[in-house]
Amino acid sequence: MPILNIFKKKESKKRVEKKEEPEKTEKPKERIKEKPEKREEIPGRPQKERKREVKIAPLVLEAPHITEKATRLGEENQYVFRVSKRATKPEIKRAIEEVYGVEVIKVRTIKMVPKRRRLGRSVGWKKGYKKAIVKIKEGQKIEILPR
Repeated sequence: MPILNIFKKKESKKRVEKKEEPEKTEKPKERIKEKPEKREEIPGRPQKERKREVKIAPLVLEAPHITEKATRLGEENQYVFRVSKRATKPEIKRAIEEVYGVEVIKVRTIKMVPKRRRLGRSVGWKKGYKKAIVKIKEGQKIEILPR
């Protein structure tokens, strides 16, 4: 049926030629580009360092949590901070060490659930948050409230 032949794909001559040729495993040397060893220096422009440190403290730490219990824990080298809800313990540790320059020994986290509050007939919610209790090395101190 000649009508159905129009729907069949015809093999082109290029495909037939490629099938007959053996596959080349080596790449031609012309195509391989060598990487330059050093970037060209532009006169009058300072060179930037390649290694960038990522600052995570603004993303993780929200504020120090100041209560009676937190001040009592401060005497035992433990400090309380409000942190982002998605922050993990290693991120919190790295952020505290980055900002305050102390060695963190232990991080404990607590999720404070949202609480229901009423004012007359209207009902609302007090926001929930996450707080972290951070224990630092003996002899080191964090100055949360400057005197």
